[in-house]
Amino acid sequence: MRSITIDQLLQNNARWAERIKTASPDFFAQLARQQAPEYLWIGCSDSRVPANDIVGLLPGELFVHRNVANLVVHTDLNCLSVIQYAVDVLKVKHIIVCGHYGCGGIKAAIDKKRHGLIENWLRHIEDVYTKHEQEFDRQMNEEQRADRLCELNVLEQANNVCRSTIVRDARERGHDLTVHGWIYRLDDGILSVLAHATNGEHR
Repeated sequence: MRSITIDQLLQNNARWAERIKTASPDFFAQLARQQAPEYLWIGCSDSRVPANDIVGLLPGELFVHRNVANLVVHTDLNCLSVIQYAVDVLKVKHIIVCGHYGCGGIKAAIDKKRHGLIENWLRHIEDVYTKHEQEFDRQMNEEQRADRLCELNVLEQANNVCRSTIVRDARERGHDLTVHGWIYRLDDGILSVLAHATNGEHR
């Protein structure tokens, strides 16, 4: 892994801004006036999953919330505030919950090792594992088990979005809103659709 200094980050930013202005002189002026994304992305904090880049959207086109293992927890006011703002203020039409194979949070939740404070957060993933324990064949190796839990976790968190009072209230008001469950493969950069729901929960 290459080493990059803080000064290099600032230089990179200056070059990036110049490239954008050269390609589209009004880009930043328009961006400063408003943001009107149609999509909310709830993804993992993993640095290998850059939300805007992998779906080919520019700044302002994707509203993003990220946390370890892309969880949507009914007591997490940070995540719920993002969803509420996206739905009620920005009027997004799609909420995408995106996980990824090889997720460190998923692996940590099932490796039976001590990880400190984050174990409290990972308990939510352990609950998903327990809920779907029948899904895990004894013949599965560790990687297969983790991959399947990555998928099940996406579906569970997408259902949590659907069950939130924010989304239920918005749908009752007639807000056209679809919740999607996607998963990203690190070794080829491809997204796969696990499920989507326009009303109710994913099955």
